Amino acid sequence: YSKEIPVDRVGGGRSLAQTMHEREQPSFPTQDKHAVNREPGKTAGHMALSKSSDHDNFSQGISVCNVDRVGSVHSGEDGSSGHGRKPYSPAAFVSASPLVGLPEFSHLGWGHWFTLRDLEFATNRFSKENVLGEGGYGVVYRGRLVNGTEVAIKKIFNNMGQAEKEFRVEVEAIGHVRHKNLVRLLGYCVEGVNRMLVYEFVNNGNLEQWLHGAMRQHGVFTWDNRMKVVIGTAKALAYLHEAIEPKVVHRDIKSSNILIDDEFNGKVSDFGLAKMLGSDKSHITTRVMGTFGYVAPEYANTGMLNEKSDVYSFGVLLLETVTGRDPVDYSRSSNEPTHWLYSWTS
Repeated sequence: YSKEIPVDRVGGGRSLAQTMHEREQPSFPTQDKHAVNREPGKTAGHMALSKSSDHDNFSQGISVCNVDRVGSVHSGEDGSSGHGRKPYSPAAFVSASPLVGLPEFSHLGWGHWFTLRDLEFATNRFSKENVLGEGGYGVVYRGRLVNGTEVAIKKIFNNMGQAEKEFRVEVEAIGHVRHKNLVRLLGYCVEGVNRMLVYEFVNNGNLEQWLHGAMRQHGVFTWDNRMKVVIGTAKALAYLHEAIEPKVVHRDIKSSNILIDDEFNGKVSDFGLAKMLGSDKSHITTRVMGTFGYVAPEYANTGMLNEKSDVYSFGVLLLETVTGRDPVDYSRSSNEPTHWLYSWTS
């Protein structure tokens, strides 16, 4: 690569993106893949709730908290929308957001407003025992709401205002979309300097853990299950790229960002690096961000981004799933990590 690409470094089964502030970063650290926590008890923090017979749409709606919706709810792949569904939250949580009427937060009418006290209670005051993953972006905690629902809570660090950028980009990318193969963003907390996002909890690890990590001790990762995960991922990307406007380019498709539920449905997570691409644009030019081994070479060389970059990353992920090999080989004696895909396919 001719450019340095900032890479998120996280513990926990993670892969939540490092930051939206595109500042100068050192070149790829060779320990990045090894920094990923592959322990089954620390699954990558976003997660599964309940099952629904309407499998290709969302299984539960999101409470609107007495706030008018901003924009429309985009349909899932079966074409149905989220209106008229059973509310997600118990009445104890439903209250009007204090942010209504503030222009800078006018886009938050879609979801459920949680207070800081709600989330402190859910995480036992953000106990270290509840940490699922952490990195330059912040920390993801496992939590349990008062009604017993398990959630993943992303607490974003307030580093030079980056919490606001990270918060906005995830809300704008997936706040209004619903699809079986996308991790659901359930609500948010905006209180003082705190910026937190509340996701569904998916409790069966991620693809990286099943291919390379400790989740393998829980059983054989069969070909049928592998196919189910990658097909679900492909459906999610097709939805983001073709079914909504503006389209969403994820920018960080990789195995640790594909969460897996109990039925081995793949769910795309971590939209912290996502970019919007309107129908009037064939691409946008942006600083190169992503994870070494998955970033499309044309994007790395030019900074020109469109949905094809995600397709390249998906191709790498597909080969990784079929072969069981990491995209980057850190075992060689050379000082630089080797992208085995290049030598293998050349």
